[in-house]
Amino acid sequence: MKLTILVSALVLCLVEADQPPTGYKQPGMPYDFNYGVNDEYAGLNYGQKEDSDGNVVRGSYQVQLPDGRIQVVTYEADHDNGFRSNVEYKGEAQFPHEFGPPITFKPQHSGYQPTTPSYKPRTQPTYQPPQPSYQTPQPSYEIPQPTYQ
Repeated sequence: MKLTILVSALVLCLVEADQPPTGYKQPGMPYDFNYGVNDEYAGLNYGQKEDSDGNVVRGSYQVQLPDGRIQVVTYEADHDNGFRSNVEYKGEAQFPHEFGPPITFKPQHSGYQPTTPSYKPRTQPTYQPPQPSYQTPQPSYEIPQPTYQ
């Protein structure tokens, strides 16, 4: 009897192990997204483009590296194959021997000039500190005398 229960439990465990997990998977939603920044004065050039049909996400992003090259990463991701990417570099690395001054932004003045205050601060306070209006309390009890019997 014990052997039958043990064998049936083992068979049940093996059957459960062969079946894929049954989890709730929410269906994907299609979308399209992109942005880009190209600011030559500050030396910024980057962007991203991504779209999805609800099952597979495809996209790419690019970044201008400090050595002058542009790095482009193209990727694809889904639930079956995971995340796969391909990295490419455009251009050739530049390493200048002389460096120019750092890029700085000069503050823009709006023409505001602070004014001097129209009041004169007092040097001494004009109030008198309050005097205490209470008297020291006196004990109102009698000191007990010991009584011996």
